[in-house]
Amino acid sequence: MQIFPVIDKSDCALFLKVPLTIYKKNPQWIQPLNKDIEDVFNNKKNKSFRFGKAQRWILKDENGNLIGRIAAFHHKKYKNKGDELATGGIGFFECINNQEAADLLFDNAKHWLINEKFEIMDGPINFGERDRWWGLVTEGFHEPMYCMNYNPPYYKQLFESYGFQEFYNQICMGMNPKKPLQPKIWERHDSLAIDKNYSATHLKKNDLDKYALDFAEVYNKAWAGHGGLKELSNEQVLLMFNKMKPVMDEKIIWFAYYKNSPIAIFINLPDLNQWFKHLNGKFGLLQKLYFLWMKRFKKNTKFTGLVFGIVPEFQGIGVDAFLIAESAKIIQSDKIQYTSYEMQWIGDFNPKMLNIAQNLGEVFISRKLTTFRYIFDKTIPFKRHPILS
Repeated sequence: MQIFPVIDKSDCALFLKVPLTIYKKNPQWIQPLNKDIEDVFNNKKNKSFRFGKAQRWILKDENGNLIGRIAAFHHKKYKNKGDELATGGIGFFECINNQEAADLLFDNAKHWLINEKFEIMDGPINFGERDRWWGLVTEGFHEPMYCMNYNPPYYKQLFESYGFQEFYNQICMGMNPKKPLQPKIWERHDSLAIDKNYSATHLKKNDLDKYALDFAEVYNKAWAGHGGLKELSNEQVLLMFNKMKPVMDEKIIWFAYYKNSPIAIFINLPDLNQWFKHLNGKFGLLQKLYFLWMKRFKKNTKFTGLVFGIVPEFQGIGVDAFLIAESAKIIQSDKIQYTSYEMQWIGDFNPKMLNIAQNLGEVFISRKLTTFRYIFDKTIPFKRHPILS
């Protein structure tokens, strides 16, 4: 076996080809768009390069066949609660079912991080935001959602045999959105609905700027300052909403208000992979035209939850039930096409958010992804991610 660093465009193309070998007989795998992977390693498009570095490798067997790949990276803004040691990451790992091959990939990533003065490697994680390419699938090996990792079951053994330990689990929850909500949700909804100061509405694209600003207000009150998250400027959110606009479905993006001030958000999108799985990783002009055709004429029955948040002063009084029930009046109508819903992952270290998700109704764990940790100095005791209070 030989391992090579990714240096030029031809190497980048090989990096993208490795999964085709691993998944050629796996009907559950959906090939990611090449551009989504390439953008991670493009220093003009990924702001993480302002604060860190990344390196990739590809692995070939003695006959020159592609059998693995890995990326290692670090940026100074990556930090978990309780971390005291310098922590880097690995991701975009793919490998045949061979421990020697996996060890070679892990070794190269580890030695690169050691040379960069890091003491821990977490993985598989993303060189960037946590809502993409984060965690190893350890339960629920079915079609991945857009920009979600997918892997064969044997990857868990490859990680653990090398010495990685479970740092935390990422829980995704699913439900049938057409099933009636539990009576307790309607009871909590009704207790607030009698106060006409409370209202809820879905997004309207012809007033996108207003909803973008409402999102920013709730987000900054609910999350900024927690876990290293920084405030989002109005300009950042406006840009994000305008980028999302072509794939938004107004009826599944909801906002709650008290006296016309935004107090909660419930942000969902159609699962783009239900369209992108037909594009074989490409997104050129022809694929874009085909995507627009599919979006108009090919029914997408899956949608996914991205963000659910309530400003602190309105938490614990039933606003979650109020917003969920109001949205259900529309989402559960015969005019809405969705029959499957899956929420993006919630860390098992976040019991409050897990509890909110479980209160949605008849939810089930649809899949688990795991973030593993490997400490270079074996004399340092391993600790799982601390529970958030």
